[in-house]
Amino acid sequence: MRIFLLLCLLALGNAKPYQPINVMELMKNYEIMMADSSEDDDTDDDKEEEEDKDDYDDEDENCPAGCRCSPRVMQCSDQGLISVPGKIPEDTVMIDLQNNDITEIKEDDFKGLHKLYGLFLINNKISKIHPKAFRNMEHLRLLYLSYNLLTEIPANLPPNIIELRFHENKINRIQKDAFKGLRKLHVLELGANPLANSGMELGAFNGLSTLYIGIAEAKLTALPKDLPSSITELSLDYNKITKVEVEDLIRYKNLQRLGLGFNQIKFVENGSFISIPNIREIHLDNNRLKKVPPGLSSLRYLQVIFLHGNKINSVGINDFCPITASVKKNLYTAISLFANPVKYWDIQPSTFRCVTGRRGVQLGNFRKK
Repeated sequence: MRIFLLLCLLALGNAKPYQPINVMELMKNYEIMMADSSEDDDTDDDKEEEEDKDDYDDEDENCPAGCRCSPRVMQCSDQGLISVPGKIPEDTVMIDLQNNDITEIKEDDFKGLHKLYGLFLINNKISKIHPKAFRNMEHLRLLYLSYNLLTEIPANLPPNIIELRFHENKINRIQKDAFKGLRKLHVLELGANPLANSGMELGAFNGLSTLYIGIAEAKLTALPKDLPSSITELSLDYNKITKVEVEDLIRYKNLQRLGLGFNQIKFVENGSFISIPNIREIHLDNNRLKKVPPGLSSLRYLQVIFLHGNKINSVGINDFCPITASVKKNLYTAISLFANPVKYWDIQPSTFRCVTGRRGVQLGNFRKK
């Protein structure tokens, strides 16, 4: 169950963070997700949950005005709310407050909701969260705060949270130990914030064993070097990064997917990829590279490399594939080189000898701007 859960979360990490969340769809997987928790309910509780499903559409007489409540779920999206409704049923596990005008999360807004599993506050006007707003929320796993006006990471986040989203807020600084105690966090989305390298204090990510981190559409000019060493996926697309150096990736030995598309990268230092031997997918499209980055042929598991939209004018016979065929463990499924000034008819056919087939290589379509 743990593997299934992690795959689901990473899939969500790749999805666009601003998409509305379908809480009812999440509820369908609620039992699967809870099965991964070390604090599962006993058999009697499971039986009660099955009984709840039978009358899932019944309205709760204690449901806050303007909201729709089913057993364990409260939906209050698109209601023009300026604050969190009161008298939320204590057995609620999912709260949907998307697309409202809430400006502040107060100390007692979620008081007594000890069973809460998912809280969705996307697309509000929240600029302030009380330091004790999330106290006693040991069961909270999903917290979505994207599209708000937060300027910093809230204090005292729930300790067992596994997915945390702050896409498109006003966060320009992450203080040391900002995520302290979040040892189960797997997905952290920080994209579309005015976050520069200088805004991440040393030790800001202390204690995390996160698998996915997204800091796309920010103000980074270099790869961050103090992210959790556990990450398997890193999204840094749409920044202002100008180069990749050997020291940039030394910490991230478990990395399997690296997103660096739509930056300003002119240079990849030889040996930069040695530190990430398990990498499967690299996005370096829409940058300013003049040649194929060195070291790709030594990556035994690399299957996808995007280099389209650069200034590459030649491709060598050993740029992608190792000289000894047995060194390559996974064949390429996608090599994109279109929208480069390379004369594809000059490329030797054996250059792509470790690709699954013709459709795995994309060339041509270069247009001068």
